[in-house]
Amino acid sequence: MPTLPVTLVVITYNEANNIARCLDSVPFAAEKVVIDSGSTDDTVAIAQAHGARVVHHAWLGFGPQRNFATTQCSHEWILALDADEYLTPALCAELEQRLPALMASNICAAYLRRATIFMGAPMRWYLPAMGEKMARLFHSGRARWADVRVHESLRFNGPSVTLKAAFNHENNPSLPEKQVKILRYAELKCRDWLEKNKPLRLWEMPFVYPLTFFKDYFLRLACLDGWRGFVVAETAASYAVYKRMRYYEMKCNPASLESAADALLRHGIDR
Repeated sequence: MPTLPVTLVVITYNEANNIARCLDSVPFAAEKVVIDSGSTDDTVAIAQAHGARVVHHAWLGFGPQRNFATTQCSHEWILALDADEYLTPALCAELEQRLPALMASNICAAYLRRATIFMGAPMRWYLPAMGEKMARLFHSGRARWADVRVHESLRFNGPSVTLKAAFNHENNPSLPEKQVKILRYAELKCRDWLEKNKPLRLWEMPFVYPLTFFKDYFLRLACLDGWRGFVVAETAASYAVYKRMRYYEMKCNPASLESAADALLRHGIDR
């Protein structure tokens, strides 16, 4: 298949189960780069076997790591995917058709729609999982990732487009893996809050869980996805509450920062 002057870039850590599918889903990319932060499984070997150049780099946090990854790309146009994401044939065909014109234009980025597979099956109604718009294709000189530890987004000031077809996200193969991810993401988010000295609003605590659950279960239509929708809404509500409890602990007991960091490293949750 003819290639286009686009770099696919993926940041990884122990993604042996996912990385081949991700890389192989973008056959038109002239370059594939994997930024690995110390995988102890076969991620690196598999990535190399599937045509990627692997760069080893210590973990900086999601935003800074993605910005470093941008500096390692040979082409100005970059497609950023996570290892557990992959293009569908429909999106691959759309990109092959539209990329030449997009790259010749003055746009900064293109939004792709992400569809989520949860508990082994696609979500059918839950709105954030049914085509969530994410800026993942961008010009390296016109866009930059936010320098945050987690929940990073692409920042740019200029024109953009939205593609029609979706790419897939295998959202945690099991609930234990999802809970581990939630624990890590909450810790990273709270560290960002601490650095910015975000005000504590303890009065919010009793209302966060029911309001978040109501928003996701009813307003975002998780209720139509059956019991999997209930799990999604409950997980989102629990995460919202836990972040605030953990941030309160960081503020009132600073020693917990070091002890928690040691525990997360010891159990392989952080790096």
